Amino acid sequence: MARSSDRTAPGLRRDPAGQHRTAEQGPPPQGTAAGLTADDETDVTGDPLRPSDHVDGVAAPAPGGGGDGVTQPRLGPIGYLRFFWRQLTSMKTALFLLMLLAVAAIPGSLVPQRTSDPNGVVQYRTEHPDLFPVLDKIGVFDTYASPWFSAVYLLLFISLIGCIVPRTKHHFEALRARPPKTPARLSRLAGYRSVTIAGGAEGSGLDPASAVAAARAQLRRAGYRTEVFGDSVSAERGYARETGNLVFHSALVGVLLTVGIGGGLGYTGQRVVVEGQTFTNALVAYDSFNPGRWFSDSQLSPYSLTLDRFTTKYEEKNRDAIGQPLDYTADVTARTQDGDSSQQTIKVNSPLAIGGSNVYLLGNGYAMDLTVTAPDGTEPFTDTIPFLPQNADLMSQGVVKVPDGLAEQIGMIGFFYPSAVDTEDGSGIMASSYPDLLNPVLSLNVYEGDLGLDDGVPQSVYSLTTDGMTEIAGAAADDGTKALKLTPGETADLPGGLGTVTFNGVKRFASLDVHHDPAQLWVLGFAGLTFAGLLTALFVPRRRVWVKASTTDDGLRLEYAGLARGEDPTLVRAVGDVASRHLTTMGVPADVARDLAREDSASTSNDTPTGPARRGRKISS
Repeated sequence: MARSSDRTAPGLRRDPAGQHRTAEQGPPPQGTAAGLTADDETDVTGDPLRPSDHVDGVAAPAPGGGGDGVTQPRLGPIGYLRFFWRQLTSMKTALFLLMLLAVAAIPGSLVPQRTSDPNGVVQYRTEHPDLFPVLDKIGVFDTYASPWFSAVYLLLFISLIGCIVPRTKHHFEALRARPPKTPARLSRLAGYRSVTIAGGAEGSGLDPASAVAAARAQLRRAGYRTEVFGDSVSAERGYARETGNLVFHSALVGVLLTVGIGGGLGYTGQRVVVEGQTFTNALVAYDSFNPGRWFSDSQLSPYSLTLDRFTTKYEEKNRDAIGQPLDYTADVTARTQDGDSSQQTIKVNSPLAIGGSNVYLLGNGYAMDLTVTAPDGTEPFTDTIPFLPQNADLMSQGVVKVPDGLAEQIGMIGFFYPSAVDTEDGSGIMASSYPDLLNPVLSLNVYEGDLGLDDGVPQSVYSLTTDGMTEIAGAAADDGTKALKLTPGETADLPGGLGTVTFNGVKRFASLDVHHDPAQLWVLGFAGLTFAGLLTALFVPRRRVWVKASTTDDGLRLEYAGLARGEDPTLVRAVGDVASRHLTTMGVPADVARDLAREDSASTSNDTPTGPARRGRKISS
């Protein structure tokens, strides 16, 4: 319940009942109900539930002001800074920034990010050459490190701290304060009920002091903070609601802080590993690596992973989904620095935890085992080259570069079809009808000329720059030589007597994503606190209850009432339960006390007590 201010606004004075009246209004009008001043009546022209002197009521015009209102003073630089600070640290602004942060994170899920999918960024650039420069300039491909995302992030961080600090101070002071005094007229409050027990007298156990003591003990057992004021007890509970609210917002700050720290100290890296190959957790072993701004090489824990086998399960029964992947499994051998090795399995959404990092299965495909042999029998090139999938049937494309060992530098653009079929359109172009190896065929377009590897400019292993090169096998070959087509185990002659190329076989590869975040457990802990604080703030009611005992000619009169802060639809029932238990303690039969509480609850609303509860009930002890 908000505390009223002791200050009186200019032009108002207090009457004996504690209400404000303007000097021009004079004494209260006659005919007002006993014990009430004219200001206790509601202002029916505005909100019918608010008194006419409410803080947001219409102020009386200043003398000689003509009713034009108040003239605000000039704020000045300090005043404007204070105004903007209050706007920034308001809860409304914090909620808006939180929503804005969620909206700002959307681009990170719509387009590939350099930190997690650098190959996807390259592919996006190829597919959208006009749109890519615009999105790249505004940092969409680095959403979570972009200036605009960081600005929203920092403003939300400052706003939450500005909200939490003063609220925590105020809450701490409220926890140390005594419960408020019992109001003079409990009948105005929610859940009010009055019960008179006949036969009450001093020393009989039904005197006011005994009733107040019993009520205080009962309320304290129920978790209320209590304070006795003469013939009444004031109790309050529900401060855990504000505590939960502060825990929620503080934990949200903790999440933001730990995410920022984890991003600065962590790293992500990607590596394509072919069956039989071993990946060692060293900086030079990654295909791409994205460190945090405070990253150090010492954070790389020494371990190695060998991809023993990669298996895929496809749908084979449902005709409408033939070839759809059902499961990916990477069987690996993990070795740590102390020499221990273990067999592990990596699946989609089931990463391998090793060396303080999580290793995720990011993608997969086919790799071609090729050997290029020179006319003199030497083998200037032998390697297993990953080909990037181009569609759901895993038709894949890759590049082979042979810079040395032959009479000319050659480059080959290969197309692999796991289940090759002829398109039957007369063009000779093939397609793949199924993603598994039913009829594997490799097609190679061969180019000769300068590969550009000696220029010192980094090149992608997945692309071939054909400017300045001549196609000697393929659709554009001058002599009409067709592209080389090979099946596993076959050898084909390179044009011009340059040598031969052998297709030794097909292997599977797995694209692994290594993610290290030292603040991961802290983020989880703060997220749990956020959830717990939110539940507490939503479901713990903040309420006050009063029990008043007095001696009348008819016996001991007991009054019960409550007041909630915010919406509390169970307040009336809670007051009824307090009354029922207290009456039982005072010797009233349990069924009678329960019926009284239920009857009063049925005839009482939160705003206007009426019926039996207003008139009170009289029972015999």
